[in-house]
Amino acid sequence: MSTDLSLHQRRRTPTVEELGGIPWLHQLLPVERERAVAELQVGDALPGDYVCRIGRPVTYWFGVVEGLLKMSSDSAQGVTMTFTGVPPGGWFGEGTALKREPYRYNIQALRKSVVAGLPVDTFHWLLDHSIGFNRFVMNQLNERLGQFIAAREIDRMNNPDLRVARSLAALFNPVLYPGVGEVLRITQQEMAYLVGLSRQRVNEALTALEAQGTIRVEYGGLRVLDLAALRSSVFTYKRDL
Repeated sequence: MSTDLSLHQRRRTPTVEELGGIPWLHQLLPVERERAVAELQVGDALPGDYVCRIGRPVTYWFGVVEGLLKMSSDSAQGVTMTFTGVPPGGWFGEGTALKREPYRYNIQALRKSVVAGLPVDTFHWLLDHSIGFNRFVMNQLNERLGQFIAAREIDRMNNPDLRVARSLAALFNPVLYPGVGEVLRITQQEMAYLVGLSRQRVNEALTALEAQGTIRVEYGGLRVLDLAALRSSVFTYKRDL
């Protein structure tokens, strides 16, 4: 398969296993599910591929079946600001799809990922016909509001351990990212991209969090032992003199 093809050109029909990883499908009635499955497409995103770009018109509502994406924006000075990561089970862009407006952010793959897309017209058809789908989208919007308020707070934190803890807590949101469970498959470099710190500093923060019993670093990922502590604890941090 040529990597010169765009992600849209590489789209394909989802497998049964991939459909099983789409959380809102289970909330649809049979006729609603039949229409949604017929319209769903997936794309195999390579590292660095853009799923959507600032200024482009919305054509799909997207979700992550497998892999890891990041949501970011570039300032007028050329500085990239990362809002959040999107792990498996996460669907995003419902606000943009609702308003049919151009994207105000970039979504980019950090690693090989499987990204699902529901055409925006089908998205609106489900809103018009499905109570279960409406409830799912409403919960998404509610959780997303809290997520971005927290992201603003994280961006202003000077304590690296606290930044890493709160960013990890956001990635373990069971409503927005039901596919993560207790173990998040992520590398320290990927975490560094999302938090805006060096890989070395992320490593130090993870070591500190593990020592405090809030996480456990496992092969290829992180296991959360105390999500409440990641969300609320205050971590002492001393700068080097």
